[in-house]
Amino acid sequence: MNDFDFLAGTWDVVNRRLLKPLTGSDEWDEFPGRSVATRHFDGAASFDEIAFPTKGRHGLTVRVYNPGTRLWSIYWGSSASGTLDTRPMVGGFTGNRGEFHGEETHEGRPVRCRFVWTVVDEQRARWEQAFSADDGQTWETNWTMDFTRAS
Repeated sequence: MNDFDFLAGTWDVVNRRLLKPLTGSDEWDEFPGRSVATRHFDGAASFDEIAFPTKGRHGLTVRVYNPGTRLWSIYWGSSASGTLDTRPMVGGFTGNRGEFHGEETHEGRPVRCRFVWTVVDEQRARWEQAFSADDGQTWETNWTMDFTRAS
């Protein structure tokens, strides 16, 4: 249940976001972020807030572990929309890799969504988001975050 303990602390984040997902586009926007994460419930919950200074907005993530299923549920909130998405991304870790799946809406249509967390070492981690328009047959990565622990 302590899978997200690695994330506690302050991180500098390099974001790369695909400008037009699911269109075949290869045009990316790169921008900085700063994330502060905390652990709760003795490691069974995790919270972080990320600032995107060049975008003028913030995001927050709430992660809660279910000991009965041994799965995490991840929820995202955005200052841009002023909402907390209550459709969780659900999954877990095997070793240093976590994979989570859920439903998303892209341009008004439902798509499958996948998060992949990779813990590189104590100082670095990576998060990736991918969409699938064909129910998981193929995936297109549309957002990556490379985390480096702030000094």
